[in-house]
Amino acid sequence: MKHSDLLSEAQGAFALACEVEAENRRAAADDIRFARLGEQWSARVMAERQAEGRPCLTINRLPAFIRQVVNDARQNKPAIVCHPVGDWADPKTAELLNGLIRHIEQSSDAEVAYDTALDFAVTGGFGYFRINTRYADDDSFHQDLAIERVADPFSVYGDPFATGADSADWNQAFVVESLTRKAFEARWKGAEVCDWTGGEGSERWGGGVRDGADRVRLAEFWRRETVSRSLLALSDGQVVAQDVYEAQKALFDAAGARVVGRPRPATSHKVTQYILSGAEVLETVDWAGRYIPIVPVYGEAIHVDGARRLRSLVRDAKDPQRMYNYWRTASTELVALAPKTPFIGRRGAFDTDSAKWASANTQSHAFIEYDGPEAPQRQPYAGVPAGAIQEALNASDDMKAIMGMYDASLGARSNETSGKAIMVRQREGDVSTFHYIDNLSRAIRHAGRILIDLIPKVYAAPRMVRILGAGGEANMAAINQPISGSLGVGSLEKIYDLSVGRYDLTVSAGPSFTSRREEAASQMIELIRAYPPAAPLIGDLLAKNLDWPGADEVAKRLATLNPGRQVVEGR
Repeated sequence: MKHSDLLSEAQGAFALACEVEAENRRAAADDIRFARLGEQWSARVMAERQAEGRPCLTINRLPAFIRQVVNDARQNKPAIVCHPVGDWADPKTAELLNGLIRHIEQSSDAEVAYDTALDFAVTGGFGYFRINTRYADDDSFHQDLAIERVADPFSVYGDPFATGADSADWNQAFVVESLTRKAFEARWKGAEVCDWTGGEGSERWGGGVRDGADRVRLAEFWRRETVSRSLLALSDGQVVAQDVYEAQKALFDAAGARVVGRPRPATSHKVTQYILSGAEVLETVDWAGRYIPIVPVYGEAIHVDGARRLRSLVRDAKDPQRMYNYWRTASTELVALAPKTPFIGRRGAFDTDSAKWASANTQSHAFIEYDGPEAPQRQPYAGVPAGAIQEALNASDDMKAIMGMYDASLGARSNETSGKAIMVRQREGDVSTFHYIDNLSRAIRHAGRILIDLIPKVYAAPRMVRILGAGGEANMAAINQPISGSLGVGSLEKIYDLSVGRYDLTVSAGPSFTSRREEAASQMIELIRAYPPAAPLIGDLLAKNLDWPGADEVAKRLATLNPGRQVVEGR
């Protein structure tokens, strides 16, 4: 395809994506500004009140609800778990894939990417993270996979025709970013400096002049096409793609696997990334995988009249928040304007000691003289306006009811008296907002699908890779090498071939390994208290789960005293 035709196609697709997403993006921007930036008074009302010298208080209660959902997800991290499926899938290779994915997540700070995407999904209705490749070292041709955060969700435009809960059915996507003119000219020497245009709020969310720097707006255009490929049947029963076989022919030859029969045609997907300016195609990159590596985390998704509406946690709580601000402002204003306990008396009663009477509300005087037969009377303070305070409390209760999160869910004292009742109320709050955390799990499951698809292609060369165990312990493994023995890092038990077999995955959410270890130690201590004879049997396991210096050494010494271990060794 000619570059001019591709550019024209991309501009048309981008215009359609902008049109379809306009309502969701407008509502999300309003939610974020309202809940996080505290822009909760209309400009007209604020200008009128400021002109009259009246207050506009903003007592923003929404971030506490947002943090409750996001931080709950941070405490219960979803984990990707691979499982072997079908012939030639190896359980040990599946375990290596698990360790490699944990290493990818740890080395690329995937937690930041997940947390940022969920934060935007809860606050605005949608967030994103992406998967990318990068060189393992500055002096190496080996590449690693990385999970990266998308700091600005408004820079991503998904496929307007997609209906899935993730991006598995995306056939196109755009990521809009801006570079300084200097960086643009250094990277693409001789290219015409021209902004990529289009999109609602383009001046606000990317491109143009920002912070006094002249910037150029660009677009990543991701396109997925259906392509044909050939499958080969090997003498050992494997079925592999012809391009995979040709790339790793030496490995298959060493294993004695040869092609039998004719190739079988099959359909697959090819993903291509284009870097576009407003005038030309700057770069073309053939992506290794069959999915567009941008993963959405949705808030609450509702399909109405053929359109998908993405809603945030705070969408329906904005009116009660406005009411809360208004009534707290009104009560503050009424208190500020209330008389400061004035004195009332007949005319002339304050002529004597008038200076003292004028300062009687602000200063203490030993005595004040008055004129006339009766003393001036002090008027009682009217007090805080009860009606305004009650309406503010009603607005506060409305916010809790709309979001399904009550005082116990937010850690505040409520009318529950027993610990069980408090836990039940907290659990009700978690259930009310669980769909946000579940949507994050769906997104991470699709990220695992993308990783499983990419790992055999990105890690295709013979190399040593670092893998992490469930407890964070690091090990090295050799992959794609038709040899065995020592490779300078100790004796290797197995050489893993990542191109063989099919693997499925699940995503489980639960406390982090550190939290589980602390919980295990606590439960073991309770068991020993209830049944002291168990102490010699599990003392070494208890020491392993304790987090203090020398715990591992104590565990080793206790293991020598374990009667169960002595019986096994005696056998």
